[in-house]
Amino acid sequence: MKKLKFSGREAAILRVIDFTTGTPGAEIMERTCIDSDELLDILNGLLDVGYIETNPITERVSLDHLLDTIFEVNPAYAHDLRGAIARR
Repeated sequence: MKKLKFSGREAAILRVIDFTTGTPGAEIMERTCIDSDELLDILNGLLDVGYIETNPITERVSLDHLLDTIFEVNPAYAHDLRGAIARR
């Protein structure tokens, strides 16, 4: 498995997401204080590579649904993600 590296904002978002139950987009925005457009770009990037998933399941999240969507860590990457964000 290759070593995962994240930007500071990506790591901050991953730290906010609850690894067991997921976290709503509104809470992620509130706790990270990242602008909604930038947050949306980062979340969609993490979705594209498969590190996170959404509930309800979507391929990309739009600004209209950002606050209501639950973001969850993909269980296949959970162990590696914990290690990657702990190293920062």
